[in-house]
Amino acid sequence: MKVVRIYTGDDQQTHFQDVALDAFATLSAKVGSGPVRLNQGPATSTMDFHNAPRRQYVVMMAGQMEVEIGDGSKCVFNAGDVLVAEDLTGKGHITRGIGEQPRVSLAVPLAD
Repeated sequence: MKVVRIYTGDDQQTHFQDVALDAFATLSAKVGSGPVRLNQGPATSTMDFHNAPRRQYVVMMAGQMEVEIGDGSKCVFNAGDVLVAEDLTGKGHITRGIGEQPRVSLAVPLAD
């Protein structure tokens, strides 16, 4: 299991940051307002550059998702991995469904 944060830097680009499990345990306890969403998507799909719709963490439950940032760096998320999405401004990121299994994820809002 891995936890990776995406955030907007001073350069208005999205960056990756590994998050320790104990730090994520503290962060995830601060649930924000708004719905918890169960998202389903096809095995292969692409969403071009976009920003996170809100501060949230996304738990991959099935399938695989690849996130690409502006400098071309990529990170693959498998079932059990967590993406902490905080790139609300700037260029954003690309999201791709990869592999052969449909993607299922749970998105939980974070408090400000």
